[in-house]
Amino acid sequence: MADKIFIQELEVFCIIGTLPLERKRKQKIVIDLEFSAPVKKASKRDNLKDALNYKRIAEYVTRFLSKSRFFLIETLAECLAQRLLREFKLENILLRVSKPNALRNARNVGVEIRRPL
Repeated sequence: MADKIFIQELEVFCIIGTLPLERKRKQKIVIDLEFSAPVKKASKRDNLKDALNYKRIAEYVTRFLSKSRFFLIETLAECLAQRLLREFKLENILLRVSKPNALRNARNVGVEIRRPL
């Protein structure tokens, strides 16, 4: 089993949705990420240079999504996963995109995808 790093409940505001009102105002989405990481190597030297910098990943996600204008969370998830795989040379990623206010009678709605490089 590979070591993993995860980021949970990263809140980002972006334009997402198909309704006219959704296209005018940024909405909160919540991102959960999980990916294989060289934890053992980093732990041996206790040096960030040997680690996968999850702060940089979170900043990248926030910057990219805050400028995005997707209609579907499926498209957002696929695009974000592919960008993260390339940009950070990840072997794989489990990505969950949630849109908490999408349905009136549901606490949350979202999509989860798993991608290898």
